[in-house]
Parts: sequence; C-alpha cells; structure tokens
Amino acid sequence: MDFASILSSEISKKRKQVASASSPTDGTEPAPKKYLKRSEIEAQRQAEYAAKQQELETQRAERAARKRAEEDEAKRRREEAKELQKRLAEERREREAAASGTKTVVEEKTEEEGMTEEEAIAKLREMGYPARLFGESVQGRVKRCKRLMEKREEKQLMEAPAVTLTEEEMKVDAEDVKKDPELVYRQMDAWFRLVLNEWRKALDERPLAVKESFQGQKAADAMAQAEEYMKPLFRHFKQRDLSKNVFEKVCEIVVEAQKRRYVRANDVYLKLSIGNAAWPIGVTMVGIHERSAREKLHENQKEGGAHIMSDEVTRKFLQSIKRCLSFCQTRWPPEDPLQLMG
Repeated sequence: MDFASILSSEISKKRKQVASASSPTDGTEPAPKKYLKRSEIEAQRQAEYAAKQQELETQRAERAARKRAEEDEAKRRREEAKELQKRLAEERREREAAASGTKTVVEEKTEEEGMTEEEAIAKLREMGYPARLFGESVQGRVKRCKRLMEKREEKQLMEAPAVTLTEEEMKVDAEDVKKDPELVYRQMDAWFRLVLNEWRKALDERPLAVKESFQGQKAADAMAQAEEYMKPLFRHFKQRDLSKNVFEKVCEIVVEAQKRRYVRANDVYLKLSIGNAAWPIGVTMVGIHERSAREKLHENQKEGGAHIMSDEVTRKFLQSIKRCLSFCQTRWPPEDPLQLMG
C-alpha cells in the first residue's frame, strides 16, 4: 500500500466523523457554523428586518385602534355634556320664568312654589339634611329646603363635564360674539381651562430645587389663587349670564391673546379694569390729556351703575385673566417681540 492510498483512507474517515458530528441522531440542534457565507448573512439581515417591520406595523395598527376608540369616547362624552348643559339651562330658564312673576307676602308664606311641609321634609331627608331644626317654623323649613335644592342644582351645574374642544375649535371669532354667544361661551370656557392646565403642567415640570425655592412656591401660590378666583367666571360661562360689557371685553381679550397679540390684549384689559376708582390714587392714562382721560373713563358710567372693579368677585377673576395673559406669552410666545407685555 502506497502513501496516497493511506492518505485518501484517512481523509475519508475524517469526513465521516465530521458528517456524523454535524448531524447528530439524538435530536439535539446542530452546532452553529464557524463561518457563514455573505449570502447567508444577508438573508438573516433581511429576515430580521422583515420581522421588525411586521412588529412595527402591528404596533401602529394597535395605536390607531386605540386612538379611534378614544376619539369615539371623547365624542360621546361631548354629546352627553352638551345634552346635560342644555337640560340644565332649560331647567334654569323655567325656574327663572316661574320666579319672574310678582309674589305677594301671602303667596310667599303659603305657596313657596307649591311645596308643602311634607314634601319639604321628604326632600330634606333625601338630601341628607335634618328634617326639623329647633324653633324652625313651617315657612322656614320650606325656605331652607328650597335654598338647599338651589345649591345642589348649582353644584351639579358646576360639576357638569366641560365640552371638550380642539385648539382649532377654541378660536373665538369676533363676529360670533353677537351672532352665536352660546358658542363663544363654550369656546372661552374651554380655552381658559386649557391655559390653566398648561400653567399647572409647566409648574409641575420644574426641577425640585426650583419648586422648593421661595420664588417657586410664590409662583405655585399665584397659580392656585388664580384658579380659585376664576371659579365664578367659569360659573358665568356655564350659566351664560356674564354682563354685556364684561362679556364683550373678555371676548376681545381672548381673541387678541389667541392671535398672540398680547400688548393689545393688555390694552383691552386696562380699558376694562381702569375706572373711577383709579382717580383717587392719581392714576392717569398714558398718552392722553388728563381732561380727555377723565372723559373717556367716565363714558361707561353714563348708563348708570357702579364700575365693574367695585365688585370684588369681578375684580378677582379679571386679575386672574391678566395672570393668564402673562403665562400665555411664555407658553405661546409671539412672533413679534414687541408684543411682549413686559
């Protein structure tokens, strides 16, 4: 036997051993290849890419389905809120119409809109209040029941879910102030709630060191105070009973603020807020002669009635509107730097 035959036999034995090792018969997985072809690497990459794209497509479909469900739910809530507000407004109009007639003292003592003592006691027990108080007369019991019922209805009106509007739907059109005041009331209610929510988020996102500083606590207190002072304004929005002068000026402020013209919005605020109360402390309007300024400030007083700032509630929510304007110019800065109020 020569050397070539011995070498070929050894090579065949080695090939058989390698083949048996690469394809085991005990069911275990074959050992991974030490070297891969470029075509095999490309095939693996394409398979991984296809799997990843399939996973992303599934996630996109799930997000789209969730978004559609949320939009449907929001639409349903808006419809329910509109129906509830419409029903509450109708009840309020009926109640005002019933109370518009003149009542004599005898009618107040005996009628109280037809409520008897038994009905008043039943209503008081239903609302969780004592049916009788010490020394309380029948007339006082009926009046107390009516007063508590009005408070409960007002609370239900305030707790009614606000109509959800998009930012485009919140934009107030100056022509709608007289054409469709109901729409303008809803738009202003939604816009001021949006501003307060954005203000609250901006304060919550501050670093802890800023929150705990004196200035940080002062800013948080100012926001909480503005939110508390604006509750009567939101009540006016829901009841649609804001006075005509204040309603038109607040609409003008909102229109200018939404267009990011904060200087003009501040000018409207000054025209609305400065009145007779400004003269005892020596305040004059800038750029206007003193006599002309006095005449302009007294123009709104010819129709009679006190100035709006003599009302403490109105003064507070107007000052809160001014604070909202200051926040808006930082949250939605104007394109023109001259529109900053300073």
